[in-house]
Amino acid sequence: MQWFGLGTALGIDIGTSNLMVYQQGRGIVLREPAMVAVTRSDGKLVAIGEDARQMLGRTPGNIQAVSPVRAGVIANYSVTTTMLRHIIDRVCGRGRLVHPTVAMCLPSGATGVERRAVLDAAHDAGARRVYPLLAPVAAAIGAGMAVTAPQGNMIVDIGGGTTDIAVISLGGMVTGGAVRIGGEQFDEAIIRYLRREYNLIVGERMAEEVKMQIGAVDRLEMELTMEVRGRDLMDGLPRTVRLRSEEMREIFAEPLTAICDKMRQVLEGTPPELAADIMERGMVLAGGGALLRHIDRFLSRQLGVPARVADDPLSCVVQGAGRYLESLQRQDGGWEPTAPSVTGGPYDRAH
Repeated sequence: MQWFGLGTALGIDIGTSNLMVYQQGRGIVLREPAMVAVTRSDGKLVAIGEDARQMLGRTPGNIQAVSPVRAGVIANYSVTTTMLRHIIDRVCGRGRLVHPTVAMCLPSGATGVERRAVLDAAHDAGARRVYPLLAPVAAAIGAGMAVTAPQGNMIVDIGGGTTDIAVISLGGMVTGGAVRIGGEQFDEAIIRYLRREYNLIVGERMAEEVKMQIGAVDRLEMELTMEVRGRDLMDGLPRTVRLRSEEMREIFAEPLTAICDKMRQVLEGTPPELAADIMERGMVLAGGGALLRHIDRFLSRQLGVPARVADDPLSCVVQGAGRYLESLQRQDGGWEPTAPSVTGGPYDRAH
């Protein structure tokens, strides 16, 4: 009888903005920005996570800080493999006797080639067995939704590079869709607005800070303001402007419209019985984008469907991956899916 040791099962959510790891028996053990710093000559790893993020825009010529995943899919395979190998070694230990079983979260809109790239990277990084798990399904599990029940559950996962929308019933995704719009596009909208309206050039980090500090998609009870520092477009000198939260509603209008359009398409393709369940129970919002102030109120008004934000929207996907893996372990130490429609079983890279 074979037993897997404690910590040999990992749920990994490698997103556009954040990297999170769930370890069996310990919960979330790693939560870092999905960024690495590598040498340009040979791709040697210099820093990962927050350390690499601090280097963004400040590295010398022989080092580059990059996000290996863009819009939810791998943009740099070798860097992604190096990063995964590093985090597996960091969590499980370099001297481990058993390679971990891994659940890898994948965006629902990724192509077959893009999905295989992520799963192959996990294998090359040292995983013994890899289970693919759609990110919206994982988010629904992590949010505590009854995904295996015969009822409609609607989840909207607004990540860093993509927004995944899914209607789930009996453990499988009945209908869904994805749009490659997420937190990065909100940041880019802020950058464009400041350049257009204030002749101010700011970087990605400042734009993200603005989004977090005063980002709102609906009217606030008390409007917020923030001083934004950047470089003047005309004379190139440093300058500071004061931005108001009410301006953010204009800034976010375009990406939010695209998200709402995709949500309408998903709802239009939902069977009537499941649509009735969704109207009764509402939809759940997950991902970093769900933290924008009053986004639940805005989406509910636009679509006519009740909406609520998950208790811990940032962690829903990785929590769901971890809980899914824990549900697979049989008493004899083997693994088998309890809900085959969630995943077809472990990924075989030979196919």
